[in-house]
Amino acid sequence: MRVVDIIQKKRDKEILTNEEIRFILENYQKGEVPEYQVASFLMAVYFNGMTTAELKTLTETMIESGDTIDFPGIDKFLIDKHSTGGVGDKTTIALAPIFGALGMGTAKLSGKGLGHTGGTIDKFESIKGFKFSNSKEELIKIVNETGTGLMGQADTIVPLDKKLYALRDVTATVSSIPLIASSIMSKKLAVHADAIILDVKVGSGAFMKNLDEARDLATTMFKLGKAFDRNIVCMLTNMDEPLGNAVGNSLEIVEAVETLKGNGPEDFTYLVEVLGAQALILKGDVKTLEDGIERVKEVIENGEALLMLKSFIKGSGGNPEICDDYSLLKIATETFEYKAKESGFVKHIDAEKIGKAAMMLGAGRATKDDIIDHSVGLIMHKKVGDEFKVGDSILTLYHQNNMRDEIIEILDSAFVFSRKKVEKISTILDIIS
Repeated sequence: MRVVDIIQKKRDKEILTNEEIRFILENYQKGEVPEYQVASFLMAVYFNGMTTAELKTLTETMIESGDTIDFPGIDKFLIDKHSTGGVGDKTTIALAPIFGALGMGTAKLSGKGLGHTGGTIDKFESIKGFKFSNSKEELIKIVNETGTGLMGQADTIVPLDKKLYALRDVTATVSSIPLIASSIMSKKLAVHADAIILDVKVGSGAFMKNLDEARDLATTMFKLGKAFDRNIVCMLTNMDEPLGNAVGNSLEIVEAVETLKGNGPEDFTYLVEVLGAQALILKGDVKTLEDGIERVKEVIENGEALLMLKSFIKGSGGNPEICDDYSLLKIATETFEYKAKESGFVKHIDAEKIGKAAMMLGAGRATKDDIIDHSVGLIMHKKVGDEFKVGDSILTLYHQNNMRDEIIEILDSAFVFSRKKVEKISTILDIIS
């Protein structure tokens, strides 16, 4: 078997055998196939795609390149909810306690964020003293107690994906739907879960800007999950404006807590309700979305979900009193009001630019070595479809005396206003199940 023949076959739109896919990838991991040949192979995949069977073999090979993680001793139905990320995405902070209150759990590996704001780990580390589980044993213990377990990413999980991604990044093949699907799903499948919920963000603040391409990715991942006999649902959700109102680590903690108190923004609350309902459907506890949403509302209204969050924070070394006293969180005291210069309606928000403004304040990382300032960020007061008068605050920036003209310029270019009434945009665009 020769690598050049495998490349030629995929170039000519032929279907590769399991053996051919394994041959090129396994030998690349061993260092026996040069990068230029794998780069050529990736470009052939980029242009010609892969069948579900080919993609399953590709994903299997990536999973088998490292360790897999099971959780013996966890007595809960485990949900792995994964989001492709976006501006203001604090979903796990509110959703994981809801899973716990519903008798389910989530045990997942989570990384630090790169881009607009921090990842889930960064957001929780806004809480003084908070530490994530350092071992599988710690993770199992806290999941059984609180329904939530989060641990940092392990380099031993799907190491081939890291190697391939670095090559994709310098060969313009990152945006390949099959390669994105395999990259995401290999990490999901390498860590045990009874069900997987994928939240694919679509819009200006997401990796997937186009609805058709996002639907293609979600469908590909759904088929791949089914090929591995996994219980899976994929949702397409809007990221043409920030999710909720808060962007920035401590500010997002506050918004997630307020959501568990029943005071969250409408779009974020609805998304959390639907994700929780989907988990109940996958578990078999309810048959309809409506029944599932009612169950989620119950555990929010009776305070059980908030108690689960407090238990998780306490079990992780943090102070659960932050849920009732936000002054215990570090939040910047310097603020700047971005005000409307005329009256009208918000027609469009470039969520990516909003995220960039927050990152320039220090809420996110431009490089992996940047240090996040958990205290800074912004709160949106007006979103698409909202009416405003001249002088109204569109958003408030929280900063550490580092406001500058270029941040205002970015915000000026992030909004499109209209004198005519504008319809609000849907939070959930499609569900593939």
